[in-house]
Order: sequence, then C-alpha cells, then structure tokens
Amino acid sequence: MKLPTTAALVLSLGVSTAYATENAPITVTRVGSQPSSVGSEQNFTGSVFVDSRFAGTAPARIGGGIVTFASGAYTAWHTHPLGQTLIVTSGVGLVQKWDDAVQEIRPGDIVWIPPGVKHWHGASPTVGMSHIAFSEALDGKSVEWMEKVSKEQYGQ
Repeated sequence: MKLPTTAALVLSLGVSTAYATENAPITVTRVGSQPSSVGSEQNFTGSVFVDSRFAGTAPARIGGGIVTFASGAYTAWHTHPLGQTLIVTSGVGLVQKWDDAVQEIRPGDIVWIPPGVKHWHGASPTVGMSHIAFSEALDGKSVEWMEKVSKEQYGQ
C-alpha cells in the first residue's frame, strides 16, 4: 500500500479548508442588534461607549468596534500585540505614544499604532470623538491595559 506524500496531504487539507471557508455564509450583524457597553473605569477616564463589537472567526484574528468618547474622555495607557488601526468618524480626538507629543486627530484620519507601542487615545477636552478601532489577537489577546493617563499627560 502506497501512503500519500506529505505534500499531497498538505495540498488536500489546504483545498478542503479553502472549500469550507469559501462555502461559509456571509454574516451581517444588524445595527442595534447589540447593546452598547460602557467603557470600564479601570481602562477609561470619562464617559465612553463601545458599539458594534465584532470578532473574526478563526483563522481570522481581527476584532474591534465603534468607540465613542465624550469630551474629556480617554483610554488608559495600553499596547496591542499586533498593532491597532483607528479610523476617526466624528469629533476631535487626541492620540499619544509614550514619551512623544500628543497629536490631534479628526474625521477621516486613519491612525496606525504599531505592535507593542504604549499609547492612549480619546476625545479632546472640549469636543467628543468617535472612531472605529481594529486590532488582531495574538494567542487570544488583542490588548494589554496599563496604568491610567494622568491629567498632566492628557494636558489638563
């Protein structure tokens, strides 16, 4: 009896995986079908709401949501193992890398935070801000939360 080669096994497994993925249904999550969640006091300062959370199904690692910050609200310092992308959709926001200057962000701006970069982001002191946030999970984890941003670091 002749056994299949490793290449033949890998090829057949790859084809069956591709076939299963190609035949998977498209999922539409309707707006309003998920309740808003309040940003935890441990990870945020001020009033923050998260809507439309999503997570990819393996092998995808993508996840995210729409985050709305009231004026003066912002995240704690944090990192992402595979980086993070923010797309500002409304308002005026701020973003800062550890030991770097605060940058203003506005609607249409796309912010890329590289893997492992300690940073925070949120609304300006006088205007709220919303963004869509995307990050990928590494070993099931997409964010490492750290200490709170001080009022001095935020600029107040």
